[in-house]
Amino acid sequence: MRITKKIKDQQIEILGEVYKDVKPALIFKNPFELLIAVILSAQCTDKRVNVTTARLFAKAPTPEAIIDMGIEALENEIRDCGLFHNKAKNIMATCRTLVEEFSGEVPSDYDTLLKLPGVGRKTANVVTSIAFNRPAIAVDTHVFRVANRLKLAVGDTPLQVEQGLMKAIPKDKWSAAHHWLIWHGRKLCRARNPLCGECPLNEICPSKEV
Repeated sequence: MRITKKIKDQQIEILGEVYKDVKPALIFKNPFELLIAVILSAQCTDKRVNVTTARLFAKAPTPEAIIDMGIEALENEIRDCGLFHNKAKNIMATCRTLVEEFSGEVPSDYDTLLKLPGVGRKTANVVTSIAFNRPAIAVDTHVFRVANRLKLAVGDTPLQVEQGLMKAIPKDKWSAAHHWLIWHGRKLCRARNPLCGECPLNEICPSKEV
């Protein structure tokens, strides 16, 4: 199946209709909580992150409080998220940077966010989009998989897929489409045993399983 611009537009339209009411799965109260939650979400489910952050932020809801907690206590609080040594190191370094350079506030500038320890393109895009309401497309494993299967954006790296999606999707829909693709990947276009028979995109998907 040759995926034309018309088919891509149809894919986006269907995704937007099916998932128009979805919201971010991570629970947060402010940009700082979102930033920490996204750092913790690497190779971890949002459900698990929400359990961890509820516990963590009850004790340390600010960068200053996390610094005061100390690295060992922080590791204990986030241990169930996996990769906790590295995540704790990055979170602690980020909190110090926020306090020392930004008066404890999360910067809204994308390039500045990328300079924070443990913050890559995905994290910066999520924070930019959700916390500061600016158009951005974050590519996680779900977005990467669904975009490639639909050939909405084809690439071997998250950056290639991100750039492809930015071309395929109107800018005013970038942030919303990020969530549409995530939820489609969670509910139907699963990594293993995708539910192609139930998929509303079945007729215009080049990767559908017969």
